[in-house]
Amino acid sequence: MELQIFSTNMDVTPRLRDYVEKKTARLDRYLPNLSSVQVDLAMENTRSAVQRHVAEITIRDERGTILRAEERNSDMFAAIDAVVDKLYRQIERYRGKAKNRTRGKGEAQSVGEPLPGVEEYVEEDQAIVRYKRFALHPMSAEEAIDQMELLGHDFYVFFNSADDAVNVIYRRRDGTFGLLQPEMG
Repeated sequence: MELQIFSTNMDVTPRLRDYVEKKTARLDRYLPNLSSVQVDLAMENTRSAVQRHVAEITIRDERGTILRAEERNSDMFAAIDAVVDKLYRQIERYRGKAKNRTRGKGEAQSVGEPLPGVEEYVEEDQAIVRYKRFALHPMSAEEAIDQMELLGHDFYVFFNSADDAVNVIYRRRDGTFGLLQPEMG
């Protein structure tokens, strides 16, 4: 498991680094095929001191699953505790869904190759200010909905194994889901 710690507007002290390493080391027990853990720590200038310290953890496993959680608190150590607890709940929910999906089929479904790190960069003097590159893995629409919910996003781009095409699943305003299936025009 690879651990990366990033900070914004603050210094990561050795005590804080040790605390993060201790808390994230236990994640490997609950998600054994964990490949990387990225911890983003930030101190924001807000009016509310209660939400000043931000801890965000993003974990990736070897099958391409991404889990992300964020917490805000007046104390960085409390924010780290809260975000790790939130991740434990997400891991339990993910493991339960994976068990239900494979139960009765005799074998586990393969989601594809490991997801490499997302490349982000900013180009100046253009209308597009942010680019993201990511690997697409074959999955069903139901698995894409699970991934979208685990990430907390409103849409998710994936390679639909049923169509052999790139699709987008999105959450509609009424709480249902929509599926975009592009065709060459």
